[in-house]
Amino acid sequence: MNQFLYRMAQTKIFWPIVALFVLLLLNFLLIPGFFSIEIKDGHLFGSLIDIFNRVMPLLIISIGMTLVIAKGGIDISVGSILAISGALAAYIMENSSIWIALIAAVGVGVICGMWNGILVSIFEIQPMVATLILLTVGRGIAQLITGGQILTIDDEIYKYIGSGFLFGLPFPIFIGGAIFLIILYMKKRTAMGLFLESIGNNITASKFAGIQPRKIIFLVYTISGLCAAIAGVIVSANVSSADANNAGLWIELDAILAVVIGGTSMRGGRYFLGGTVVGALFIQTLSTTIYSVGINPQIVMVVKAFVVIMVCLFQSEQFRGLFMQFNKKKVSI
Repeated sequence: MNQFLYRMAQTKIFWPIVALFVLLLLNFLLIPGFFSIEIKDGHLFGSLIDIFNRVMPLLIISIGMTLVIAKGGIDISVGSILAISGALAAYIMENSSIWIALIAAVGVGVICGMWNGILVSIFEIQPMVATLILLTVGRGIAQLITGGQILTIDDEIYKYIGSGFLFGLPFPIFIGGAIFLIILYMKKRTAMGLFLESIGNNITASKFAGIQPRKIIFLVYTISGLCAAIAGVIVSANVSSADANNAGLWIELDAILAVVIGGTSMRGGRYFLGGTVVGALFIQTLSTTIYSVGINPQIVMVVKAFVVIMVCLFQSEQFRGLFMQFNKKKVSI
């Protein structure tokens, strides 16, 4: 049993799961009825359902971010792409049908992802700099689309995407689940998963092995843009409006944290989609916990950063080694 626990403690996903369990236990102790789930009008309601519902935009973006980080890159433009997508959908629905709006919203995300992919794969611009361009310009584009106003959306089908229910569960859960399964299939059942890990580990060696890194890099940035656009549709549909200033603000940082907490290294190589799911759930549960226990909103980011740092430290073998040595010395004293 001890050997099993020791082996589990060495895995990438062990400490994020432990941290998530501790957060859930803390909520159970501090918030009455946290785990209770009610059925109203055939729909499930409860704190856990809310967490799964609210985490979906972050999870979808984090899945795309996982692929980008797996190749050793970064995409800090996803928040701006989210804002552009939501703004364009709201603008088009004022003058056209919802289906054209959805196609345009998803299409603009793909175009933004392709733009990032071209800059990184063909022109070989540093990923941070390449995506910083769209991070800066993207919100300006979204504001131009909305005219600096918050556009309201009055379409029942569109609202259903963000706040509807299917089989008793919020509809965004099914969207996030479908995207996760599609990307998981691409990783496990297609050559892309192997090629991506190869490029992340050693891009030069992958070239000599006959892999074309530019195509894979272009593809993962396109997927990242697509995921950000889908998240943008969900966010705008959930609140029935498009806010170019605040929609998806800083979500790129939470997505990067979710990927790293889930065990995927920023240096690239092996990546863990299941770990990303745990990381995203941890981030959302942490946010819910912080606001639920009444912590001052002015220090929320500080508390969040401290907890994330502790989880990341316990994922480090060097830190765990120092921690164990300290405990041994303390016991001997």
